[in-house]
Amino acid sequence: MSSIEANIGQSCHTSERTSHHSEKTKQNLQSRLNRIEGQVRGIKGMIEKDAYCDEVLNQIASIQSALNSVGKILLEGHMKSCVIERIQEGDHAVIDEILTTMNKLMK
Repeated sequence: MSSIEANIGQSCHTSERTSHHSEKTKQNLQSRLNRIEGQVRGIKGMIEKDAYCDEVLNQIASIQSALNSVGKILLEGHMKSCVIERIQEGDHAVIDEILTTMNKLMK
């Protein structure tokens, strides 16, 4: 059983939905987001120093890729826990919810 599956016990469909990530997953996500935050600050510095546009654009592409990775981790955990749990409980509205979310991620 994966760490994601081990955390399914927490409710995903209450009026105040909360995440269900293990501490290891949270630390991984926080570490990734801290790096992304640093990259964004780096781009600000590059612009202040009039860095060559292509270099800035390459850094932006790197940040977008890093954010996509964070999104994939969150999406996988969500689908393996909350979505499955809600479908098993007969709440099929979660399918429309996840489709809307995926459309936003793919823009």
